[in-house]
Amino acid sequence: MIGSSFVAHPRHGPLPAVLLVLTFGTGIVDAVSILGLGRVFVANMTGNVVFIGFGIAGAPGFSILGSSVALIAFVLGATAGGIVIARHEEHRGRLLRDSLTVQFVLFVVATIVAVAAGGRAGVSAQAAILALVAFALGLQNAVVRRLAVPDMTTTVLTMTITGIAADLRRGDRTTAARRLIVVLAMLLGAVVGAVVVLRGSLGWGLALQAALLLTALIATAIVSRGTRAWHSPQAVG
Repeated sequence: MIGSSFVAHPRHGPLPAVLLVLTFGTGIVDAVSILGLGRVFVANMTGNVVFIGFGIAGAPGFSILGSSVALIAFVLGATAGGIVIARHEEHRGRLLRDSLTVQFVLFVVATIVAVAAGGRAGVSAQAAILALVAFALGLQNAVVRRLAVPDMTTTVLTMTITGIAADLRRGDRTTAARRLIVVLAMLLGAVVGAVVVLRGSLGWGLALQAALLLTALIATAIVSRGTRAWHSPQAVG
C-alpha cells in the first residue's frame, strides 16, 4: 500500500513520512522567501543561480545580494551537514534528529529577527533571515542526500516529475502515485506558505515552518530510540 511505503518502508522505516513533511515545508519556506524576502529561493539553488544571472543582466526586481547571500549560506549549511553526518553516519535516525534540531533553532532565530524587524524587514534583516534559513536548508539537503531515500530529496522535484511519466508508461501506478504525493506535498506547502505571508506576515510564515520542524523533530526523536534495521546506513544498499 502507498501509505505503508511512507510510514513503514521495509528498508527506510518511517523516514519517507518525515521527509514528506520536510518536502511540504520546502514549499512553505520558498513561498516565504520569494514573497517576503525579495524573490530569493532558500531551498532551490538552481533558481538562485538563474536569479543572479537576471540581476547581472539588469532585470528589475531581482536581488543579486539576496540570492548571493542565500547561495553562500546554503553551501555553508551543506558543509555543516557533513560534520553532522560524520558524527552519526552509522545511525540514520539520530542523523536526521540532530539536523532537525539545528534547523529548528535556526528558524526560531529567523522568526525572532523577522518579528523584531516589524511589518517590513529592511535589507540587513532580510539578509540575516536569508542566511539563517538558507543555511538550514543546505544542512537539510546534505543530510537528506546521505539518507538516500528514493524520490525524497525534499527540495528538488525535477527527477521526481520525470519519474512519474516513466512509471505511467510502464504501468507502475503505485510508484507514480507515491511520487505524485511528493509533488503535491510541495505544492500544498507553497499554497499554505503564500497564504500565510500574503494574509499574515513574514514572521508568521517562518514561525509556521519552525512549528513544522519541531513536529518532525519530535517524531524523529521517538522513532530513533533503540536499534532498528532502518537506522543502519546499510539499509540504503
